[in-house]
Amino acid sequence: MASLALAAYRFLSPLQPFLLRLLASRKPRLKTFVEARADLFEELESRLNALPEPLCRLWIHASSVGEFEQARTIIAELREQIPEMDVVVSFFSDSGYETRKHYPDAAAVFYLPLDTPENARQLAALVGADIFMLMRYDFWPNHLEAIKRSGARMLLAAAALPAGSPYLKRGLRGFYRTIFSLFDVIFTIDENDAETFRKRFGCTSVRQAGDPRFDQVLQRQKKSDERAARLKPLFRDRMTLVGGSTWEPDEAILIPAWLALRQLLSLVLVPHKVDRENIERLLENLRERDIESVTISTLDGNFDPATQVLVVDQTGYLAELYAIASIAYVGGGFGVNVHNTIEPAVHGIPVLFGPRHGNSPEATGLIEAGAATVVTEEPELRQALTAFVDDAAHLERTGDIAGAYVRSRLGATGIIANAIAEYCGRR
Repeated sequence: MASLALAAYRFLSPLQPFLLRLLASRKPRLKTFVEARADLFEELESRLNALPEPLCRLWIHASSVGEFEQARTIIAELREQIPEMDVVVSFFSDSGYETRKHYPDAAAVFYLPLDTPENARQLAALVGADIFMLMRYDFWPNHLEAIKRSGARMLLAAAALPAGSPYLKRGLRGFYRTIFSLFDVIFTIDENDAETFRKRFGCTSVRQAGDPRFDQVLQRQKKSDERAARLKPLFRDRMTLVGGSTWEPDEAILIPAWLALRQLLSLVLVPHKVDRENIERLLENLRERDIESVTISTLDGNFDPATQVLVVDQTGYLAELYAIASIAYVGGGFGVNVHNTIEPAVHGIPVLFGPRHGNSPEATGLIEAGAATVVTEEPELRQALTAFVDDAAHLERTGDIAGAYVRSRLGATGIIANAIAEYCGRR
C-alpha cells in the first residue's frame, strides 16, 4: 500500500500547480505562496551565476526557522574549515524565508518550489549541489529523487522518529522506507532513533550524532546581547520567572499561579506573537487583574520588578532573557507542542511547560532527567513554583541537572561538519 501511495503521489504531483491556482483565489495564504515563488528560478539563476566557482557547494533545506537553527552551528564550523565552500539555503515556509533571507553566511536563500517532477529537475540542475543536507524532516519525494539523480551526496541531519510519528504508521512505512533510502547517511539525535531507522526502514548508513541545537544554544549563551544585558541589573536582587513563547492558554494558568508568589517572584512575559493585537490583549489581561505592567519598548529607569510585570513586545530577546531567569516556563504545551526547552535549560534553571511535548525529544529528556516539570492546570503550576521559591537547594539542584543535561549532549555540530568536510575534500 505504501508503494502505491508513493506511485500515486508521483502520478498526481504534476497537478499541484493547477490545484494551487484554483485555490489561491479563495485562500490568501495560498495566494502568498504562489506570488512568493513567481520568479524563483530566474532570481536564483541570476544570484548563482554571479558567484565565483566554489570548491564545494552545500545545499541545506529547512522547513522553517526552528529547523534552520539546527544548521547554523554546522554552517559556522564549515566556514572555519572550508572558506571556499558556498552554502545555499531553501525554505518551505514563508516565516523561515522571511526571517533568514538575508542570512550572511549563505550565498543564496530561496523558497523551495512546488514538488513537481519538472520543478525538482530544474532546481537540482540549477543549484548544482555537491552535498545536500536536509534538517530533521520535510520530505518532498520529487525534489529528493531529483537531487539523488543529480549526483549530490545526501545527508539527513538531526533525524528523529518519536513514538506516534507518521513515519511509523503501517500504511506509510513503505513510503518512507523509499524516501529514507535516498540518503547516503542519516545522523540521528539519539541511538534509539538510529536503531529504529535500521530495524524498521532497513537503513544501513545511520549514525547517532545528537542535536546541533545544543551547540547552538550554548553559543548563544556565551555571546553577550546588549539588549538583554541591560536588564540584568534591574533583576539583580529578585528571583525571576520568565514565561517564554507563551500563548493565551499558557498565560491563563501562568499569571494566576504567579500572583500567589508575586511578593517573592518577578515575572517577565515573552509572548510567542508580538503583534500589536496580541500584546494589547495580554496587557488588558494584566490590567483586569490589577497587575501593573511595562512593555520593553517603553522601558525606562522607573521600572520596578517588585511591582511591575515586564512584557516583551519585540522579537529577538527570548534566548538571552533566560539569562536573567531563576525559573523558566516555556509555552506551546497547551497547543500543538511545547517550544524550545533547551534555550532555558542551558542557563542552568528549572523548566516548566504544558502537557503537549511529544514532538520534542529534548523536552522528554529533561523530564526524565528531573530538570523539567509538566503542568496541566494552575494549582499544579502554583505548587511547582512554590516548591522552587521556598527551597533554594531544590531550585539550584534542579537547575544544575538542566545545565548538565545540555552539556552532556554537545558535539553534534563537529560530527556532522567533519563528515561534510571530509566528503568535500574527496571531490
